[in-house]
Amino acid sequence: MLPASVSYHLSSFITACHIPLLRMRLGQVSLSSHIQPMIRQPVTLQPTTFSPSQGGPGKAPICALATQPGGAIGIVRVSGEGALEVTDRIFRSKKGKHLTEAGGYTLHYGEILDKDGETIDDVLVSVFRTPHSYTGEDSTEIACHGSAYILNKVVQVLIKAGCRQAQPGEYTQRAYLNGKMDLSQAEAVADLIAASNRASHQIALSQLKGHFSSELSQLRKQLLKMTSLLELELDFSDHEELEFADRSELKVLAEKIHNRIITLTESFETGNALKRGIPVAIIGKTNVGKSTLLNCLLHEEKAIVSNIHGTTRDTIEDTTEIQGVTFRFIDTAGIRHTDDQIEQLGIRRAYAKLDEASIVLWVVDRQPTTEERMEMRHLTEEKKLITVFNKMDTMPAAARCPEVNPQVIYISAKLKQNITALETAIYEAAGLQTINENSVIITSARHYDALSHADESILRIINALNDGLSGDLISEDLRICLDQLADITGGQITTHEVLGNIFKNFCIGK
Repeated sequence: MLPASVSYHLSSFITACHIPLLRMRLGQVSLSSHIQPMIRQPVTLQPTTFSPSQGGPGKAPICALATQPGGAIGIVRVSGEGALEVTDRIFRSKKGKHLTEAGGYTLHYGEILDKDGETIDDVLVSVFRTPHSYTGEDSTEIACHGSAYILNKVVQVLIKAGCRQAQPGEYTQRAYLNGKMDLSQAEAVADLIAASNRASHQIALSQLKGHFSSELSQLRKQLLKMTSLLELELDFSDHEELEFADRSELKVLAEKIHNRIITLTESFETGNALKRGIPVAIIGKTNVGKSTLLNCLLHEEKAIVSNIHGTTRDTIEDTTEIQGVTFRFIDTAGIRHTDDQIEQLGIRRAYAKLDEASIVLWVVDRQPTTEERMEMRHLTEEKKLITVFNKMDTMPAAARCPEVNPQVIYISAKLKQNITALETAIYEAAGLQTINENSVIITSARHYDALSHADESILRIINALNDGLSGDLISEDLRICLDQLADITGGQITTHEVLGNIFKNFCIGK
């Protein structure tokens, strides 16, 4: 039975959480240029029943629309034991061939019929044989015209023929239960569908391909090695002459695991920011052009622009994409001394947004004083700071020479001059240039929590090794750590794995 925690994390998936890659073998495509006339006959739609010996309700065929409504083409997916038989009940091939006789990765042209033998639509049916399908089960995908009426009719006749309506995420749930992917990969399917830019797409694709799972697998192997050594030592504790676990070696291994987990957990801030948009605060004194710069970066008139000091009294936020990464720009109230209580509130919010930001654009229109520079460095001590000298069109060219001010980017937000250079600086400050489909970055709070708890166990192990504590106490923390990693992928750690690792590496009695 699927654990409740697994069901919870899968329940948010949409039904159509897989975009199939149809790897059709051209030699098996069942399209014929010599289409034989088809004799239309009534079709009897009788629900198919499945006994427990056939896999139980979890294996019964399910159907659902796999594409967004409103397109020119729509796809209805069927999966489960009996999927081919159920689809065959409502499908009439132009070649007279039954889907139950078809091989996997084949495409068949024909008609979907209602219970009276009337044509609902001309369709193409893709056949996938277990285990070579998304779910690992026999599956069909019916491609029809995208009319909502047609698609609903196809689903209706499938249900009458023996299918039931799929639940949200059930296809991916079956893929997980059938070993086609682990739980973290299943979660990546949802992230891939939701990806709105290149970076989030690459991260989701990496997780779906199993790169994160591979990292966890390596950690798991190292933990199992430590567990095996300690378990063996405990089993033969009455033989004082035998020493299996070198404490210094175990400590080195534990510290190596700790360092890798820290690297993964530290990536969560980046991963989370990529989902929501990397926060970039635009700060500076009043009337230096912050709102004009925001409008320029967003390519729309988002903020009110005025020559009156203190026009912006609250924060204004919106997102835009730069080189495949989503950034969330935050225009803030101009920082100055004022008696206006509303403006003071806006300034306090500006400082609060400064704390949230990963990158800060400090907008100035004159050379800052030494005190101003020191204050800004203090406020942005742990952030990427980009000094933006606005209104470059009003200053002499020699004054904005890079050799004179190498740490400043000169722009004219009003005239949209040198904005590309600023966008490049923002992108580089985010440090995401190396992200690709092989990158491992944590984007799930669930994964972060599990890794953090696993690291707590590792730190206790390191302390126990330093204090010379017994192996049974260390073994308990090792098992906790293994369980936390297993929670991420949905796997289970069993005694057989530990024993198997022991006997593989040691030959007792020789």
